[in-house]
Amino acid sequence: MHDFCELNYTELVALLEEKGERGFHAGQLIDWVYNKGVFDWDAMSNLSKETRQKLPTFLSITTIQLVRIQDSTDLETYKFLWKLRDGSLVESVLICSGIRRTVCVSSQVGCPAKCAFCASGKDGFKRNLRPAEIVEQVVQINKWLLQRNERVSHIVYMGMGEPFKNYDSVVKSIRIISEPKILNLSQRRITVSTVGIVDGIKRLATEDLKVNLVLSLHAPNQKIRLKIIPYARKYPLEDIIQAMDEYSKKTKRDITYEYILIAGINDHPDHAHELAHLLHGKQCTVNLIPYNPVAGLRLNRPEKKSVKSFRSVLFGSRVVNTCRYTKGDDIAAACGQLALQENIIINDVKSEIALAS
Repeated sequence: MHDFCELNYTELVALLEEKGERGFHAGQLIDWVYNKGVFDWDAMSNLSKETRQKLPTFLSITTIQLVRIQDSTDLETYKFLWKLRDGSLVESVLICSGIRRTVCVSSQVGCPAKCAFCASGKDGFKRNLRPAEIVEQVVQINKWLLQRNERVSHIVYMGMGEPFKNYDSVVKSIRIISEPKILNLSQRRITVSTVGIVDGIKRLATEDLKVNLVLSLHAPNQKIRLKIIPYARKYPLEDIIQAMDEYSKKTKRDITYEYILIAGINDHPDHAHELAHLLHGKQCTVNLIPYNPVAGLRLNRPEKKSVKSFRSVLFGSRVVNTCRYTKGDDIAAACGQLALQENIIINDVKSEIALAS
Protein backbone atom coordinates (compact mmCIF):
# COMPACT_ATOMS: atom_id res chain seq x y z
CA MET A 1 0.00 0.00 0.00
CA HIS A 2 1.33 3.45 -0.98
CA ASP A 3 0.46 6.78 0.64
CA PHE A 4 -0.85 9.25 -1.93
CA CYS A 5 0.77 12.32 -0.35
CA GLU A 6 4.18 10.62 -0.37
CA LEU A 7 4.38 10.40 -4.14
CA ASN A 8 5.60 13.07 -6.52
CA TYR A 9 4.03 13.36 -9.96
CA THR A 10 6.50 11.02 -11.69
CA GLU A 11 6.17 8.39 -8.96
CA LEU A 12 2.37 8.55 -9.11
CA VAL A 13 2.32 8.13 -12.89
CA ALA A 14 4.66 5.12 -12.64
CA LEU A 15 2.55 3.52 -9.91
CA LEU A 16 -0.69 3.94 -11.85
CA GLU A 17 0.83 2.41 -14.98
CA GLU A 18 2.29 -0.45 -12.93
CA LYS A 19 -1.23 -1.20 -11.68
CA GLY A 20 -2.65 -1.19 -15.19
CA GLU A 21 -4.15 2.32 -15.02
CA ARG A 22 -3.49 5.22 -17.37
CA GLY A 23 -0.78 7.66 -16.34
CA PHE A 24 -2.86 10.74 -17.10
CA HIS A 25 -5.06 9.88 -14.13
CA ALA A 26 -2.23 11.23 -11.96
CA GLY A 27 -3.12 14.79 -12.92
CA GLN A 28 -6.77 14.17 -12.16
CA LEU A 29 -6.04 12.67 -8.74
CA ILE A 30 -3.71 15.52 -7.84
CA ASP A 31 -6.34 18.05 -8.84
CA TRP A 32 -8.97 16.39 -6.65
CA VAL A 33 -6.79 16.05 -3.57
CA TYR A 34 -4.44 19.03 -3.67
CA ASN A 35 -6.57 21.63 -5.43
CA LYS A 36 -10.12 20.66 -4.46
CA GLY A 37 -9.47 19.07 -1.09
CA VAL A 38 -11.38 15.89 -1.89
CA PHE A 39 -10.23 12.82 0.08
CA ASP A 40 -12.80 10.33 -1.17
CA TRP A 41 -12.06 8.21 -4.24
CA ASP A 42 -15.79 7.70 -4.91
CA ALA A 43 -16.32 11.48 -5.17
CA MET A 44 -13.84 11.84 -8.06
CA SER A 45 -16.48 11.96 -10.74
CA ASN A 46 -14.22 12.20 -13.80
CA LEU A 47 -12.74 8.76 -13.08
CA SER A 48 -14.41 5.55 -14.19
CA LYS A 49 -16.22 3.45 -11.60
CA GLU A 50 -13.69 0.64 -12.14
CA THR A 51 -10.75 2.97 -11.46
CA ARG A 52 -12.39 4.40 -8.35
CA GLN A 53 -12.92 0.89 -7.01
CA LYS A 54 -9.35 -0.14 -7.79
CA LEU A 55 -7.53 2.87 -6.33
CA PRO A 56 -8.02 1.97 -2.62
CA THR A 57 -6.42 -1.44 -3.21
CA PHE A 58 -2.99 0.16 -3.69
CA LEU A 59 -3.30 3.83 -2.68
CA SER A 60 -4.11 5.19 0.78
CA ILE A 61 -5.49 8.71 0.57
CA THR A 62 -5.11 9.80 4.23
CA THR A 63 -2.55 9.24 6.97
CA ILE A 64 -3.77 11.73 9.59
CA GLN A 65 -7.13 12.32 11.26
CA LEU A 66 -8.31 15.67 12.62
CA VAL A 67 -9.02 15.57 16.34
CA ARG A 68 -9.50 19.20 17.27
CA ILE A 69 -9.13 22.79 16.07
CA GLN A 70 -8.36 25.44 18.68
CA ASP A 71 -8.54 29.09 17.69
CA SER A 72 -7.02 32.15 19.34
CA THR A 73 -9.20 34.93 20.70
CA ASP A 74 -8.27 37.21 17.80
CA LEU A 75 -9.06 34.45 15.26
CA GLU A 76 -5.65 34.90 13.66
CA THR A 77 -4.16 31.61 14.82
CA TYR A 78 -5.58 28.09 14.68
CA LYS A 79 -4.11 24.90 16.14
CA PHE A 80 -4.91 21.62 14.41
CA LEU A 81 -4.41 18.46 16.43
CA TRP A 82 -3.92 15.31 14.35
CA LYS A 83 -4.08 11.64 15.24
CA LEU A 84 -1.71 9.40 13.26
CA ARG A 85 -2.34 5.78 12.33
CA ASP A 86 -0.37 4.51 15.31
CA GLY A 87 -2.34 6.72 17.70
CA SER A 88 0.40 9.33 18.07
CA LEU A 89 -0.62 12.98 18.16
CA VAL A 90 1.02 15.96 16.46
CA GLU A 91 0.03 19.55 15.82
CA SER A 92 0.05 22.09 13.04
CA VAL A 93 -0.65 25.80 13.35
CA LEU A 94 -2.33 28.08 10.82
CA ILE A 95 -1.39 31.75 11.13
CA CYS A 96 -3.56 34.30 9.34
CA SER A 97 -1.78 37.61 8.90
CA GLY A 98 -3.09 40.01 6.27
CA ILE A 99 -3.37 38.03 3.05
CA ARG A 100 -0.79 35.46 4.20
CA ARG A 101 -1.93 32.02 5.30
CA THR A 102 1.05 30.31 6.89
CA VAL A 103 1.03 26.69 8.00
CA CYS A 104 3.49 25.64 10.69
CA VAL A 105 4.09 21.89 10.37
CA SER A 106 5.55 19.28 12.70
CA SER A 107 8.25 16.89 11.46
CA GLN A 108 8.51 14.48 14.40
CA VAL A 109 6.42 12.96 17.18
CA GLY A 110 8.07 14.44 20.24
CA CYS A 111 11.45 16.12 19.95
CA PRO A 112 15.00 14.93 20.63
CA ALA A 113 16.34 18.44 21.23
CA LYS A 114 14.77 18.80 24.72
CA CYS A 115 15.29 22.56 24.97
CA ALA A 116 14.70 23.87 28.49
CA PHE A 117 11.93 26.26 27.42
CA CYS A 118 10.00 23.78 25.28
CA ALA A 119 7.34 21.28 26.33
CA SER A 120 7.51 18.97 23.32
CA GLY A 121 10.65 17.22 24.54
CA LYS A 122 9.29 16.43 28.00
CA ASP A 123 7.84 13.09 26.94
CA GLY A 124 10.87 12.28 24.82
CA PHE A 125 11.25 11.55 21.14
CA LYS A 126 8.94 8.89 19.68
CA ARG A 127 9.49 8.75 15.92
CA ASN A 128 10.00 10.65 12.69
CA LEU A 129 7.04 11.60 10.54
CA ARG A 130 6.87 10.17 7.06
CA PRO A 131 6.80 12.60 4.11
CA ALA A 132 3.07 11.92 3.62
CA GLU A 133 2.32 12.82 7.24
CA ILE A 134 4.09 16.15 6.78
CA VAL A 135 2.60 16.97 3.39
CA GLU A 136 -0.90 16.05 4.52
CA GLN A 137 -0.79 18.59 7.34
CA VAL A 138 -0.55 21.24 4.64
CA VAL A 139 -3.11 19.65 2.34
CA GLN A 140 -5.72 19.14 5.05
CA ILE A 141 -5.40 22.74 6.27
CA ASN A 142 -5.56 23.93 2.68
CA LYS A 143 -8.83 21.97 2.37
CA TRP A 144 -10.14 23.80 5.45
CA LEU A 145 -9.11 27.14 3.94
CA LEU A 146 -10.78 26.37 0.62
CA GLN A 147 -14.13 26.54 2.42
CA ARG A 148 -13.28 30.21 3.10
CA ASN A 149 -12.08 30.79 -0.49
CA GLU A 150 -8.49 30.97 0.76
CA ARG A 151 -5.35 28.90 0.23
CA VAL A 152 -2.10 28.16 2.04
CA SER A 153 0.49 30.74 0.97
CA HIS A 154 3.51 29.95 3.18
CA ILE A 155 4.89 26.96 5.08
CA VAL A 156 7.27 26.87 8.03
CA TYR A 157 8.88 23.77 9.51
CA MET A 158 8.80 25.05 13.09
CA GLY A 159 6.38 22.72 14.82
CA MET A 160 7.09 19.65 16.93
CA GLY A 161 10.49 18.11 16.23
CA GLU A 162 13.89 19.03 14.81
CA PRO A 163 13.57 19.00 10.99
CA PHE A 164 17.21 18.10 10.36
CA LYS A 165 16.87 14.98 12.52
CA ASN A 166 14.27 13.84 9.99
CA TYR A 167 16.17 15.22 7.04
CA ASP A 168 15.12 12.91 4.20
CA SER A 169 11.39 13.13 4.97
CA VAL A 170 11.52 16.91 5.35
CA VAL A 171 13.34 17.44 2.07
CA LYS A 172 11.03 15.09 0.16
CA SER A 173 7.98 16.85 1.59
CA ILE A 174 9.40 20.20 0.46
CA ARG A 175 9.92 18.88 -3.06
CA ILE A 176 6.36 17.48 -3.22
CA ILE A 177 4.78 20.67 -1.86
CA SER A 178 6.73 22.88 -4.26
CA GLU A 179 6.41 20.64 -7.34
CA PRO A 180 4.70 22.61 -10.14
CA LYS A 181 2.34 19.73 -10.99
CA ILE A 182 1.27 19.32 -7.36
CA LEU A 183 0.83 22.29 -4.97
CA ASN A 184 3.27 24.55 -6.87
CA LEU A 185 4.12 26.55 -3.75
CA SER A 186 7.20 28.70 -4.28
CA GLN A 187 10.20 27.41 -2.34
CA ARG A 188 10.90 31.02 -1.39
CA ARG A 189 7.72 30.81 0.69
CA ILE A 190 8.97 27.76 2.61
CA THR A 191 11.05 28.13 5.77
CA VAL A 192 12.93 25.46 7.71
CA SER A 193 13.90 26.04 11.34
CA THR A 194 16.73 24.23 13.12
CA VAL A 195 18.16 24.30 16.61
CA GLY A 196 21.59 24.18 14.98
CA ILE A 197 22.31 20.77 13.41
CA VAL A 198 25.49 21.71 11.54
CA ASP A 199 25.59 18.73 9.19
CA GLY A 200 21.94 19.32 8.27
CA ILE A 201 22.59 23.00 7.51
CA LYS A 202 25.53 22.11 5.28
CA ARG A 203 23.62 19.33 3.55
CA LEU A 204 20.62 21.57 2.82
CA ALA A 205 22.95 24.05 1.11
CA THR A 206 23.73 21.36 -1.51
CA GLU A 207 20.09 20.49 -2.32
CA ASP A 208 19.47 23.20 -4.94
CA LEU A 209 16.47 24.40 -2.95
CA LYS A 210 15.50 28.03 -2.49
CA VAL A 211 13.96 27.65 0.97
CA ASN A 212 14.60 30.05 3.83
CA LEU A 213 16.59 28.91 6.86
CA VAL A 214 15.93 29.92 10.46
CA LEU A 215 18.21 29.21 13.41
CA SER A 216 16.68 28.83 16.85
CA LEU A 217 19.46 30.83 18.48
CA HIS A 218 17.95 31.89 21.84
CA ALA A 219 21.33 32.85 23.35
CA PRO A 220 24.11 35.30 22.50
CA ASN A 221 26.91 32.95 23.57
CA GLN A 222 27.79 29.29 23.97
CA LYS A 223 27.60 29.40 27.78
CA ILE A 224 23.91 30.35 27.86
CA ARG A 225 23.05 28.00 25.00
CA LEU A 226 24.54 25.12 27.00
CA LYS A 227 22.10 25.91 29.80
CA ILE A 228 18.93 25.91 27.70
CA ILE A 229 19.73 23.85 24.59
CA PRO A 230 21.25 20.37 25.19
CA TYR A 231 22.30 20.05 21.53
CA ALA A 232 24.74 22.90 22.15
CA ARG A 233 27.09 20.32 23.67
CA LYS A 234 27.47 18.68 20.26
CA TYR A 235 27.20 21.77 18.08
CA PRO A 236 29.25 24.79 19.29
CA LEU A 237 27.78 28.18 18.47
CA GLU A 238 30.83 29.18 16.44
CA ASP A 239 30.40 26.19 14.12
CA ILE A 240 26.66 26.82 13.75
CA ILE A 241 27.09 30.49 12.81
CA GLN A 242 29.78 29.55 10.30
CA ALA A 243 27.45 26.96 8.71
CA MET A 244 24.64 29.52 8.55
CA ASP A 245 26.95 32.02 6.86
CA GLU A 246 27.97 29.40 4.31
CA TYR A 247 24.31 28.58 3.62
CA SER A 248 23.48 32.24 3.06
CA LYS A 249 26.45 32.73 0.77
CA LYS A 250 25.78 29.62 -1.31
CA THR A 251 22.01 29.99 -1.63
CA LYS A 252 21.83 33.82 -1.70
CA ARG A 253 19.09 33.60 0.92
CA ASP A 254 18.90 35.87 3.97
CA ILE A 255 19.03 34.26 7.38
CA THR A 256 16.62 34.64 10.31
CA TYR A 257 17.63 34.07 13.92
CA GLU A 258 14.84 33.27 16.37
CA TYR A 259 15.45 34.40 19.92
CA ILE A 260 12.98 33.57 22.69
CA LEU A 261 13.42 36.17 25.43
CA ILE A 262 13.37 34.52 28.87
CA ALA A 263 13.36 36.72 31.96
CA GLY A 264 16.65 36.71 33.84
CA ILE A 265 18.35 34.32 31.43
CA ASN A 266 18.93 35.99 28.07
CA ASP A 267 16.99 39.28 28.11
CA HIS A 268 19.51 41.72 29.65
CA PRO A 269 20.89 44.65 27.58
CA ASP A 270 24.34 43.06 27.94
CA HIS A 271 22.98 40.00 26.16
CA ALA A 272 21.65 42.26 23.42
CA HIS A 273 25.12 43.80 23.00
CA GLU A 274 26.62 40.31 22.75
CA LEU A 275 24.02 39.33 20.20
CA ALA A 276 24.69 42.45 18.14
CA HIS A 277 28.42 41.66 18.18
CA LEU A 278 27.77 38.04 17.17
CA LEU A 279 25.67 39.09 14.17
CA HIS A 280 27.60 42.22 13.21
CA GLY A 281 27.75 42.74 9.45
CA LYS A 282 25.50 39.79 8.62
CA GLN A 283 22.51 40.06 6.27
CA CYS A 284 19.93 38.71 8.68
CA THR A 285 16.86 39.38 10.79
CA VAL A 286 16.39 38.60 14.48
CA ASN A 287 12.87 37.49 15.38
CA LEU A 288 12.35 38.20 19.09
CA ILE A 289 9.69 36.15 20.89
CA PRO A 290 8.81 37.04 24.50
CA TYR A 291 8.45 33.73 26.30
CA ASN A 292 4.93 32.54 27.14
CA PRO A 293 4.95 30.70 30.50
CA VAL A 294 4.04 27.01 30.44
CA ALA A 295 2.86 24.96 33.41
CA GLY A 296 5.65 22.80 34.75
CA LEU A 297 8.47 24.95 33.38
CA ARG A 298 10.04 27.38 35.84
CA LEU A 299 10.73 30.12 33.34
CA ASN A 300 9.20 33.58 33.15
CA ARG A 301 8.13 36.04 30.50
CA PRO A 302 10.19 39.26 30.41
CA GLU A 303 8.54 42.56 31.15
CA LYS A 304 7.75 44.80 28.20
CA LYS A 305 10.34 47.35 29.29
CA SER A 306 13.02 44.65 29.18
CA VAL A 307 11.99 43.71 25.66
CA LYS A 308 12.03 47.36 24.63
CA SER A 309 15.52 47.86 26.09
CA PHE A 310 16.76 44.73 24.32
CA ARG A 311 15.42 45.93 20.99
CA SER A 312 16.87 49.39 21.49
CA VAL A 313 20.35 47.91 21.72
CA LEU A 314 19.81 45.91 18.53
CA PHE A 315 18.42 48.91 16.66
CA GLY A 316 21.37 51.00 17.87
CA SER A 317 23.71 48.37 16.44
CA ARG A 318 21.76 48.27 13.16
CA VAL A 319 20.58 44.70 13.67
CA VAL A 320 17.22 44.26 11.96
CA ASN A 321 14.74 42.73 14.39
CA THR A 322 11.05 42.04 14.75
CA CYS A 323 8.89 41.29 17.77
CA ARG A 324 5.25 40.41 18.29
CA TYR A 325 3.59 40.37 21.68
CA THR A 326 0.98 37.67 22.24
CA LYS A 327 -1.55 37.49 25.03
CA GLY A 328 -0.81 34.87 27.63
CA ASP A 329 -4.13 33.08 27.07
CA ASP A 330 -3.80 33.09 23.28
CA ILE A 331 -2.12 30.54 21.08
CA ALA A 332 1.44 31.70 20.49
CA ALA A 333 1.45 33.42 17.12
CA ALA A 334 5.14 32.80 16.63
CA CYS A 335 5.75 29.23 15.49
CA GLY A 336 8.90 29.12 17.53
CA GLN A 337 6.62 28.67 20.54
CA LEU A 338 4.26 26.09 19.03
CA ALA A 339 5.81 23.29 21.05
CA LEU A 340 5.62 25.22 24.30
CA GLN A 341 1.92 24.48 24.80
CA GLU A 342 1.27 21.51 22.52
CA ASN A 343 1.69 18.79 25.15
CA ILE A 344 -0.96 20.41 27.32
CA ILE A 345 -3.53 20.07 24.54
CA ILE A 346 -2.33 16.61 23.53
CA ASN A 347 -2.65 15.26 27.06
CA ASP A 348 -6.14 16.77 27.37
CA VAL A 349 -7.49 14.84 24.40
CA LYS A 350 -5.84 11.46 24.91
CA SER A 351 -8.76 10.24 27.02
CA GLU A 352 -11.26 11.53 24.45
CA ILE A 353 -9.53 9.63 21.65
CA ALA A 354 -9.42 6.46 23.74
CA LEU A 355 -13.16 6.68 24.30
CA ALA A 356 -13.86 7.31 20.62
CA SER A 357 -11.64 4.49 19.34
